[in-house]
Amino acid sequence: MSLLIVSFVVVVVLFPFPTALCWGKDGHYAVCKIAQDYLSQDAVSAVKELLPDSAQGHLAAVCSWADDVGYTHNYRWSQPLHYVDTPDFICNYRYCRDCHDSYAHKHVCVTAAIYNYTMQLKSQLNYNLTEALMFLSHFVGDVHQPLHVGFLGDLGGNTITVRWYRRKTNLHHVWDDMIIESALKTFYGSDLSTMIQAIQSNITDIWLNDVHVWESCAHNYTACPNWYASESISLACKFAYRNATPGSTLEDEYFLSRLPIVEKRLAQAGVRLAAILNRIFTSKTRIAQS
Repeated sequence: MSLLIVSFVVVVVLFPFPTALCWGKDGHYAVCKIAQDYLSQDAVSAVKELLPDSAQGHLAAVCSWADDVGYTHNYRWSQPLHYVDTPDFICNYRYCRDCHDSYAHKHVCVTAAIYNYTMQLKSQLNYNLTEALMFLSHFVGDVHQPLHVGFLGDLGGNTITVRWYRRKTNLHHVWDDMIIESALKTFYGSDLSTMIQAIQSNITDIWLNDVHVWESCAHNYTACPNWYASESISLACKFAYRNATPGSTLEDEYFLSRLPIVEKRLAQAGVRLAAILNRIFTSKTRIAQS
């Protein structure tokens, strides 16, 4: 793992990358708000200690930070860490095959980033642990957006131009923002808190028996991003790309059948982010004092 991280840091600093879109602010806020409610007491204490003062103790307040800084000069290297592309029409994910940047440098993708920042938080060595927490929280959300594990040929739906009702956009943006925006207006009175409460109710009711599966990680790993990415590309093939060809108009049929997928992925991302942080910040782990 240490060799992976060294190559990761050197490579991404030296080369520019195309921009990347991610769950919108509402999606990332929802993921981290759900996660914070599932944190253990040890994790709550550790997270609050690491959060910047501006967050006022709320993880959700910084969950879009990685998007905000990704377009600045100092953090442009982080842009390819928001996603991973698979070969066209291949509906499965393989780390060794897929986790690379556009220059074919290995270990530069969202799953590698999750491994990397998980390791940093666990090791508590000479890393910026506040940034590691904010990056990890963001990237766990990203890997659950199905088109963040989309096809290379269309850049995860970014080059597929569609209409969302009357608005011209691209398929990736539909899944990042527009399904959530339409849901807020149609079902939740434009109130994000109400939408989050509805998702939380589903977690404790409809999905209750699934939560322990979502939280689990094989081989006692702290995080399982390859599993999360495999789910996303499968969902991208079954739901995101289906009936969304270039030039198509996506309306009620697409919206109403895809909204449950989006809400479940937000729920899974929140529960899993909490599980990762709970495993990192056990009672045996304490934050190193600077």
